[in-house]
Amino acid sequence: MPVELTKGANTALPGPVAVVTASASTPLDIAALLVTATGKVRSDDDFVFFNQPAGPGVHLQPPSTLRIDFAAVPADIEKVVITATIDGPGTFAMVQGLAATVSDAGGTPVAHFVPPGLGSETALVIVEIYRRQGAWKVRAVGQGYATGLAGIATDFGISVEDPAPQAPPAYQQPPAPPAYQQPPAPAPGKINLDKGKVNLQKGQSVSLVKTGAPPLTRVRMGLGWAAGTGRSIDLDASAILYDARAKDVDKVWFMSQKGAGGAVRHSGDDLVGGGGGDDEQIFVDLTGIPPNVVALVFTVNSFSGQKFSDLSAAWCRLLDDVTGEELVRFDLSGSKAHTGVVMCTLRRAADGWEMTAIGEFHDGRTVRAMVKPAKAYL
Repeated sequence: MPVELTKGANTALPGPVAVVTASASTPLDIAALLVTATGKVRSDDDFVFFNQPAGPGVHLQPPSTLRIDFAAVPADIEKVVITATIDGPGTFAMVQGLAATVSDAGGTPVAHFVPPGLGSETALVIVEIYRRQGAWKVRAVGQGYATGLAGIATDFGISVEDPAPQAPPAYQQPPAPPAYQQPPAPAPGKINLDKGKVNLQKGQSVSLVKTGAPPLTRVRMGLGWAAGTGRSIDLDASAILYDARAKDVDKVWFMSQKGAGGAVRHSGDDLVGGGGGDDEQIFVDLTGIPPNVVALVFTVNSFSGQKFSDLSAAWCRLLDDVTGEELVRFDLSGSKAHTGVVMCTLRRAADGWEMTAIGEFHDGRTVRAMVKPAKAYL
């Protein structure tokens, strides 16, 4: 029978391998951070998660099992911190049957831990595997985080977000909008939604106004792709929020899925694409965007380093999130051998919001690398 651990308790691990499995009524994603005596990782390579499933001596078996080969763990790594996050929206208050089981190489359970007292947390350090006098042990932790996996990763030295000189002002819910008034007609020659869905070409803009119709309140940016090589490609869609000084005030991506006080939300990471529809989506409540945000730039990155030239197709489309109607589509053609692309912008205009197709390629595996080049398109 496995040892039943209570929070803070520990037990020895026999053998050269430990297999950690997280189980619950709700699907979970498990991850690991390889930490030195400083309490930090050595680099981002020491973070094993769904987008980077292997590290030194640690291998992810998606979605919720990790295998640790002790002989392959570098000598300067003192512990392997195991985390669990909910695969989708919600908090651990809704999760039942949460437990971690540590087994040996043959699958025999060695230790079992049921974390107590969780509520508003969205991520959890569930156990840690650590060295003690030349042997390996497991400790039950059960520490919850309301800031998700990004909050845990930051605490252990992963560069999740670019440092900012100062924190942006706290978001306050704007006052209720005034009663609807007819928006002014768009300038002559400017594309709008009067004739229905618009297919944008690179560099074109469209006003998200339809004469005689109320202004849009909620939109959804869908991004999709298909590999031309017969293999899957992991692309990541993101939104960067800028103020009038072209300062990035927030980022919404797979590691930080809410921004602007919840007015911008990410649907979650898609690891393969090629589903025929939108592989990742970003939801935008236009009425809730803070007044200091003047533009959102939508980018896509190849986290695993594959080039966009390996794609047979990539596109983004804007939908009315209230009615589901497709408003604007931009198909990206002529893909180049880069790992990032600025797809489009959504920005405030005199008569409402407008979308501009960009389609310019850059290099970068995450949204952090896109912040500076994206400013050129504001």
